[in-house]
Amino acid sequence: MPTTHQKAQVLDTSHYQNRRSRELSDATFEQHYRQARAEIAQVDAVMRQLDSLREDAGMSKAELARMIGKNPSVVRRLFTAEVNPELKTIAAIASALGARLEIISEKPGSTNCDDAPYAIA
Repeated sequence: MPTTHQKAQVLDTSHYQNRRSRELSDATFEQHYRQARAEIAQVDAVMRQLDSLREDAGMSKAELARMIGKNPSVVRRLFTAEVNPELKTIAAIASALGARLEIISEKPGSTNCDDAPYAIA
């Protein structure tokens, strides 16, 4: 039987939730908040995809780090922590995994540069 100290405690987040609700009621704050969340989600999605490619290749994070000339702790942190990696590092990882980065416009009627190794529209 777990002791009082071992029982899971429920974290009270009501103060944070109330504060965020107040802040989100400001249209400018909400716009910046939503934009920041979208940017973080995109970076996270790229890093998850690169980590999946790394696992599919049977490569350790340390091996990948050696391939791109980075310290293994830097690569581990890229895949496990909320960090904002440099685009150059992301491109090096993609290249080492036999992948490429591609930016695709969500705007209708936009064209991508077909002759560029990294399409940016």
